[in-house]
Amino acid sequence: MGIGFAVPQSGPWATPANMRRVAARAEELGYERLWTFQRVLYPVGHPMGPIYRSVHDPLVTLSYLAGVTEVIGLGVAVINAYVQPVVLAKQLASLQILSGGRLTAGLGLGWVREEFEAAGVGFEGRGRRIEEFTQVLREAWTQEEVEHSGEFYRIPPSHLDPRPAQAPPILLGGAAEAGLRRAGRIADGWISSSREDLAGIEPRVAIIKEAAREAGRDPEALRIVCRGVTRVRPAGAAEGERPPLTGTFEEIRRDVDDLTARGVTEVFHDLNFDPEIVTAEPKEAMRRAEEALEALAPAS
Repeated sequence: MGIGFAVPQSGPWATPANMRRVAARAEELGYERLWTFQRVLYPVGHPMGPIYRSVHDPLVTLSYLAGVTEVIGLGVAVINAYVQPVVLAKQLASLQILSGGRLTAGLGLGWVREEFEAAGVGFEGRGRRIEEFTQVLREAWTQEEVEHSGEFYRIPPSHLDPRPAQAPPILLGGAAEAGLRRAGRIADGWISSSREDLAGIEPRVAIIKEAAREAGRDPEALRIVCRGVTRVRPAGAAEGERPPLTGTFEEIRRDVDDLTARGVTEVFHDLNFDPEIVTAEPKEAMRRAEEALEALAPAS
């Protein structure tokens, strides 16, 4: 089981200094990867809450942190398929090269209609779109001459250099069965959303692996990554009533072990999805984050 940690990215605690502190300490403690997420805009009056109200760009954040770290992995979970894939391919290739091959690229369908509208991209047909989107990225990273003509994207014969020596692994999100099967069929793995019911993750893992086998792929080679919506709270809830990854440090560590037994290969603790963190005064949020970094670190 790999253990990662999400950097401060949402709300008042997401300052450059705090990002650097979390990144440096996570690297010292042996965490597998630093993670970010994407939210381009917050529609006026939308009920999605404070977590999404003010969010830094994930790739700019990772590029910044790549320059102040040396070995820790870098992950984005996820970039949604309303961006232009050729431009994204260039950005991800540069980040992969400049970071020394440390990048994992998570892709998602997206669920905020207003972001699609602002990007000038249709909301329907997202499943077909992300399949072609994934294909375009891989072509851009691996082919000397790229030419593509599909339902959504067209690339005239072109060179898209520099290409990374090793293409970043692509993880796909998705909660519906079609999305799970798509991850098993075409991606390097799957990444759960912040709304995933982790208590019921085992059947989802089974669907992903079944789809991989049907596609002639090795299901055990797939990465199954869980965004840990981690909320540190005092003891009190009875076992079975407590959501996974919510509770004391001891309870959260037991939950990570349980997810390993259910087929998850990596968990990253994401405090950005704790309303108590993203609405807190920055010093208090960082005090709690640094305590969690130490308590939840991988065993040496």
